[in-house]
Amino acid sequence: MIDAEAIEKVLADRVADLAQQLQARVEDNLSGAILNQRSGRLAASLAAGTTDDGAGIEGFVSSEGVPYAAIQEYGGKTAAHDIIAVKAKALAFASSGGTVFAKTVHHPGSLIPAHGYLAHALAAMQDAITADLKQSVLDALTQN
Repeated sequence: MIDAEAIEKVLADRVADLAQQLQARVEDNLSGAILNQRSGRLAASLAAGTTDDGAGIEGFVSSEGVPYAAIQEYGGKTAAHDIIAVKAKALAFASSGGTVFAKTVHHPGSLIPAHGYLAHALAAMQDAITADLKQSVLDALTQN
């Protein structure tokens, strides 16, 4: 007889572990493999976990609280905007004539290419995840 609860428990544990492995791979992607990390804020915003709605178990890696996470993943265009000195008296940047100081700078907007730091990690692990979950089910079936 098949013990469905035992299989569900094994899968829940494996999905949780695989989500943690996926998060580690995403963090690697943010440490130079895909994006060059500056502050570490995006990597620190990552969380891995699982949900179980009774119909299935889902593993996830997500980012929360970092407004630029989506544009780095999917790409996009930022609108023209003003950059205003807030934490200092002036902004400083290099120009062809030397260092320039200003209280406000008009930024024309940027075209950000898609980097897919999440998608690349999932694609790299897809076959291993599938094989691992299949093997986990087979192991659970043979233990009963």
